[in-house]
Amino acid sequence: MKHIARKRFGQHFLTDVSIIDAILAAIAPRSGQPMVEIGPGLGALTQPLVERLGHLSVIELDRDLAARLRLRPQLTVIESDVLKVDFSSLATGQPAGKLRVVGNLPYNISTPILFHLLDHAPHIEDQHFMLQKEVVERMVARPSSAAYGRLSVMLQWRYAMENVLMVPPQSFAPPPRVDSAFVRMVPLSAPLHLQVTVLSELVQVAFSQRRKLLRHTLGRWLEARAFGGEFDLQRRAEEVSVPAYLALARQIQDQTEPT
Repeated sequence: MKHIARKRFGQHFLTDVSIIDAILAAIAPRSGQPMVEIGPGLGALTQPLVERLGHLSVIELDRDLAARLRLRPQLTVIESDVLKVDFSSLATGQPAGKLRVVGNLPYNISTPILFHLLDHAPHIEDQHFMLQKEVVERMVARPSSAAYGRLSVMLQWRYAMENVLMVPPQSFAPPPRVDSAFVRMVPLSAPLHLQVTVLSELVQVAFSQRRKLLRHTLGRWLEARAFGGEFDLQRRAEEVSVPAYLALARQIQDQTEPT
């Protein structure tokens, strides 16, 4: 029976063979590697991946698609909302305790998925995702650019990232209304040790009013926390580099942690 794409799951199935080949070349799967695919859908990537790996775990929320996938003996099917999946537990028992993660992420919840995976970065070797082009541009953006923001800072703290491939709407069925891009994310081996909640709140406040100087937003936030360090607030949020935000978060964390 033909599967009809379900809007509530943000389903857009990849059909362009040349794009699939380019994605496989970027991922470079090798036999025996532990890999998890998020949102396998109709299996455009699933089949060539499992042929190269020998076995593949897949996370699929759509119960009809999950039932189809269970018919393939080389797949372990996790029927679940990806935001509830413990990737660290999936990595337990794997070589080096790490997973490779790939997927064509539902565009309507792609940012929550990226933040969810942040918590599991120590157990992930790399991530390769199809996302809305605009989201990928924000992920890899540099300071003083329109795309630079909270997502840029939060992800660049933890990953080295590369916009690998642009993908037009006609590569999918049904075609989305936006351009897409394929991104590579490799967790940094020695990121600055920070509490996610501290950095997240800091950058959220900083970018809450992009056009204003930071003294109007972040300045008040720091004052409320009796921040005793030094930080130039006569700048806009987009003018501050990732290392500068990380250093500030570290100072705040050091100030609040018991000695």
